[in-house]
Amino acid sequence: MSTLDQVDRHLLVELQAQGRITNVELAQRVGLTAPPCLRRVRALEAAGLIRGYHADLDPVRLGFAITVFALVSLKSQAEDALRQFEDHVRALPEVRECHMLNGEIDFILKIVSRDLQSFQEFLTSKLTPAPNVASVKTSLTIRTSKQVPGVPLEK
Repeated sequence: MSTLDQVDRHLLVELQAQGRITNVELAQRVGLTAPPCLRRVRALEAAGLIRGYHADLDPVRLGFAITVFALVSLKSQAEDALRQFEDHVRALPEVRECHMLNGEIDFILKIVSRDLQSFQEFLTSKLTPAPNVASVKTSLTIRTSKQVPGVPLEK
């Protein structure tokens, strides 16, 4: 899919805001009938513009009271060392996001944990001893004032 027309953008805006919307309701909101609406959504999915649908879960209500951001520096930035670290954190369910950075810090991780003790155990047994890790600096989240998934599209 090379270019998005106004209808495609409107579809993406609506689906990003409410992924569980029915095809009939979505079609009405964007000014289409149901069959072409579904075809367009499927085309957006096939093009990789829609990567999936998920529920936005409340971590605190599910027992994950702690969110921590960890700044990780590696001993080597060779491609195989970077991939080895990425493979390691990919296998850790507590790590919800992993981003490689440019600059002094190599990676920033978003980590959830049930409590401080559980996080400390995770840090000392799974993250700090990970392959090629030189240092880990952590910051505990006190409050989240904005958390918006996706990208800022306009209709």
